[in-house]
Amino acid sequence: MPTTLIFAIGRNWRPYLFSVLIPVLFLCTGRAQAGVGLGEIAATASDGTITLFYPSQAVEQQLRRGRFVLNLAERAEPVRGNGRLIVISHGSGGGPWVHVNLARALVEAGFVVAMPQHHADNFMDDSNPGPDSWALRPAEMSRAIDAVGRDARFASLLTLDKVGIYGMSAGGHTALSMAGGRWSPDGFRQHCETSLEEDFQACVGLITRLTGGMLDGIKKWAAMLVIRHRFSDATPREHHDPRVAAVVAGVPAAADFDLSSLEHPVMPVALITAGQDRWLIPRFHSGLVLQACKSCVRLAELPAAGHGALLSPLPPGLTGLLGDMLNDPPGFDRSQMAEVDQKIARFFEQQLLQK
Repeated sequence: MPTTLIFAIGRNWRPYLFSVLIPVLFLCTGRAQAGVGLGEIAATASDGTITLFYPSQAVEQQLRRGRFVLNLAERAEPVRGNGRLIVISHGSGGGPWVHVNLARALVEAGFVVAMPQHHADNFMDDSNPGPDSWALRPAEMSRAIDAVGRDARFASLLTLDKVGIYGMSAGGHTALSMAGGRWSPDGFRQHCETSLEEDFQACVGLITRLTGGMLDGIKKWAAMLVIRHRFSDATPREHHDPRVAAVVAGVPAAADFDLSSLEHPVMPVALITAGQDRWLIPRFHSGLVLQACKSCVRLAELPAAGHGALLSPLPPGLTGLLGDMLNDPPGFDRSQMAEVDQKIARFFEQQLLQK
């Protein structure tokens, strides 16, 4: 503001100056300090609820969602950020609240974040995880992009020609599918045929575990009986959405992919790996993708992290097999995950905001 104008306003220049500069500063940067808005798009006959996080000037309030206490501005009016959308695919039995810290980092960078609830593989209904869910998820992500684009609150704030995808665990499988990865249920069967004992939890989930006891043989026999019956279809599954321009896959399920389909992805792809992951052992999953892919980058390597490191916040009080798979291993420093969230945000900024 010119000095002459400030003096011309006289004693009342301060409120006038702040009233002009504060909105200008907010609009000029996607990293302006503002509240994180929380909204949703209601479920339809074919799709679950889509949870939305977005830039807002509203004041955040303390909210309780299940076991989580969060600070968000519920049903706040959205404001324009950087004009880009990130869609997050949650893991098996997951939901939006375990990715709030990442959502905050993305919103503070100016992004709108959408998290669709995947059919029959979410925290409210985990009745059908695994390959059956993986086959549905990519189309659910595309329909989530459509739904946000139709929403009157966001239609004028977003340009959907360059959308980012993030996914963790089963959501990482979704992300790799959105990047052009091709897989089949029979590929899952083949992996479990050859590596059932070494990668047991990836093949059977949380139904049971191997203990080294006399029942292990029966468990392996029963697991393969079910897997061979359910997952014999060799028809390739693939999904293409030209709006997707960058992908981040965190500790992804990946053993069933035709790795040649991920050798030269048509978009930037980044991976996050956890060295102590006992649910999706890296050498069968993320490690294979990094070996095959010529252009993929490892955005973060966490040698002391377990499978649940990317759940942020981590659900409190996890016990039993679920706790063993998701709780942090001894010696893991969870404070570093804030920097991982920032790396994800910067990756999407570099890939989606460049002209």
